[in-house]
Amino acid sequence: MRNLVYAINLTIDGCCDHTKVGGSEEILEYFANLIRDAGLLVYGRITYELMVPYWPDIAKNHSGQTKAEIDFAETFDATPKLVFSKSLEKVEDKNSRLVRTKPEDELLKLKQEPGKSIWLGGVALSSHLIGLGLVDEYFFVIHPVIAGEGRRLMEGINLQERLKLKLVDSKLLNSGCMALHYLKQ
Repeated sequence: MRNLVYAINLTIDGCCDHTKVGGSEEILEYFANLIRDAGLLVYGRITYELMVPYWPDIAKNHSGQTKAEIDFAETFDATPKLVFSKSLEKVEDKNSRLVRTKPEDELLKLKQEPGKSIWLGGVALSSHLIGLGLVDEYFFVIHPVIAGEGRRLMEGINLQERLKLKLVDSKLLNSGCMALHYLKQ
């Protein structure tokens, strides 16, 4: 059975707005290494449109990009993607597939198939799936920033029961970010 894995950047006060957390070479390297273990990336429309065509364009045109940006872009571009949206007409990325069914139905089927883990990104779709208890692993990168505002994970989602996680790994990054890996108990 494949695991559904969630990865996200957060500020100390829980903000997951991409404009509030700073990116760095080290963070790009960290996430590129995580994506290498993914058999499939899963996004909703908003996160997909933030990532595509930005990263696939960098994968094609290396002009002026850092090694970490190129490495992340190539890793991201090579990984198959599943996009859940009712409003998108089509997906632009060659490795992407648009799905209009209920995410939980599709992901429950995909989890039963053989293969590498399914990696989930973004906020709304991820919060929905976390609320349903479908996420098996979590990778949080906590940035040493207090945003004081912005979008929060699980905002407006009521958990059926409290979610208990077990810390299985932690790593202090040179930037001061803390990378945490949890398993659902």
